[in-house]
Amino acid sequence: MKNCNIPRNQTTSRILLTACASALAVAFAVARPAYADDVTPPPVPANIKVPAGNEAFLLGHGVGTQNYVCLPSGTGIAFTLFTPQATLFSDDDKQLTTHFFSPNPIENNTNPAVVAAGMIRATWQHSRDTSTVWGQVKPGNSSSDPGFVAPNAIAWLLVTVVGAENGPTGGDTLTKTTFIQRLNTSGGVAPSTGCSSPTDVGNLAFVPYTADYFFYKAAEGHADHGN
Repeated sequence: MKNCNIPRNQTTSRILLTACASALAVAFAVARPAYADDVTPPPVPANIKVPAGNEAFLLGHGVGTQNYVCLPSGTGIAFTLFTPQATLFSDDDKQLTTHFFSPNPIENNTNPAVVAAGMIRATWQHSRDTSTVWGQVKPGNSSSDPGFVAPNAIAWLLVTVVGAENGPTGGDTLTKTTFIQRLNTSGGVAPSTGCSSPTDVGNLAFVPYTADYFFYKAAEGHADHGN
């Protein structure tokens, strides 16, 4: 942006001051983050719709991998997801959040097979203020409906936020989140090979995927609808 150096002539000064103010207003308008009205989720299957009283306020385009390990499962073995590893970007390719699994400090761990103080949950951490939310996919809140989900793509999800924490300096961009939808997925499905015999136990698979993540908050005039 050009410097607004104002000459001594008063009439010219007033004209340039007005022009500079207008330029600054435009610059700030362009730079401001998207508000709820700017985020429009696509149609989704009925079972992953966000409850009324919530509105989308943030959209992140996720790029990364779904990471699997071959483990015993029932009477056989199968690839089991042990974490996603992804970065979410804004429409102008600026990094918004990271996405992974981590212990939720608000929930006590009840899984004896996991050494952690809190339940392991899907996690999103803001890349600037490090505010963090943890989410749970409750029973029935997943869809692979072929009318919406692409072939060989991971399911679309409705994630209920079950924990939130401000960043160490008070950052709170994500802590108002009530729900997250994972939509428009591609890739990420566990491989069909590499986990078929006991000798395969421990095999790892890092499967590339993309997805759009829509973050919701309680709409103005509504109480928290996160639970």
